Amino acid sequence: MDNLPLGPMLAVVALLILWSGLFTAIEAAQHHLLALRPGTRQGDKAAARLNFPRNSLILCNTLCRAVVVILCTLLAIYAWAENGPWLGWLISCAVLLVLADYLPRILATRHPHAVLGFGNTLLGVPLKILYPLAWLLNGISLLLLRPFARKAGVVKKNDEPQPDYNDEPHPETPNGREPGIHALDNITVNDILLPRSEVDGINLDDSIEEIIEQLRTSQRTRLPVFHSDINQVEAVLNTRQVQHLLPDARLTKDTLLAACHEPYFVPESTPLQLQLLNFHKQQRRLGMVVDEYGEVLGIVTLEDILEEIVGEFESEHSVDNPHIHLQSDGRYVIDGAASIRELNKSLGWHLPSDGPKTLNGLVTEALETIPDCAVCLKIGRYRLQTLETEDNRVSKVLVWHTNTVPIAV
Repeated sequence: MDNLPLGPMLAVVALLILWSGLFTAIEAAQHHLLALRPGTRQGDKAAARLNFPRNSLILCNTLCRAVVVILCTLLAIYAWAENGPWLGWLISCAVLLVLADYLPRILATRHPHAVLGFGNTLLGVPLKILYPLAWLLNGISLLLLRPFARKAGVVKKNDEPQPDYNDEPHPETPNGREPGIHALDNITVNDILLPRSEVDGINLDDSIEEIIEQLRTSQRTRLPVFHSDINQVEAVLNTRQVQHLLPDARLTKDTLLAACHEPYFVPESTPLQLQLLNFHKQQRRLGMVVDEYGEVLGIVTLEDILEEIVGEFESEHSVDNPHIHLQSDGRYVIDGAASIRELNKSLGWHLPSDGPKTLNGLVTEALETIPDCAVCLKIGRYRLQTLETEDNRVSKVLVWHTNTVPIAV
């Protein structure tokens, strides 16, 4: 202990406290910008996005603080002998709280754009390199939490009779929802969004020939434009503005970008009634739905909200859904990607929609695994049998209501 290099150790401690403060300030700046609901203004949301995985930021901040405590403890033992450990812990915690937590958060709140921009520029590449380690540690954390994960109470994997009262809507609220357009206050954008895995978008990293072919076959009028990943969305394209350039392949990436407009970001917790007003106010028809960390969850369109409103006044259910295939025995073969809310609307069912948004998600959450063979399960008054599994998801499910007796064939 007498040979401790005090000068270098103090310098390392000071440097680690500085880095920890920077990591804290970057995270606080992003939270502050997201709390301002910048998604309702054009151009602001891009500044609230991290250019590196947030898990890497958490990993580096934790490591810095741990090393600071260790070094301070060693220095305190050298200075105060037997009183060193608790004094080192006390001093290091006080210094970290003031210089690496409270002070950085105050500065980040006052200058969020500057802090986030500086962090993205300085740390973008190093934290992307550290992501595999952060991903591994995050995966271990999720694995440890699996035994405590919430299980759907309506799922039963046996044939014992179950009470049906949870399956029926309240008699005064048709379809289990508050009647009228005011019910949109109880439905958020996250409930009706098109998941990012199903979003059709233009990847600027693709060749112009591939982009032209995609535009020729796309059935959508508005497409997100991004680099590599939809989280790097840069614009939204109205395909009608470039249709005249497609027949003779005169479209270029510069022309495509010139026809685009700024993306419009929507917080996932926005009520539909408010978002309908926001679409009108911003003169937009498509929004990129993001979570509290700025990650893109999917898209929502004006047409989606209007369809939800129209659904409030429909008195009869229609099975006009490409994901639903009626069988001769009265059962349905349904694609795993089908939205649970759409299934309930089309078939008049009441599958639980407060958790997973798709049928595949509902099945895998209930089974807590991806089945590799046919599996039967019961959810409320509905029976489900997996038929096909591909690409780590359930792609086909046979579903029927227990009141429906299949016809023997």
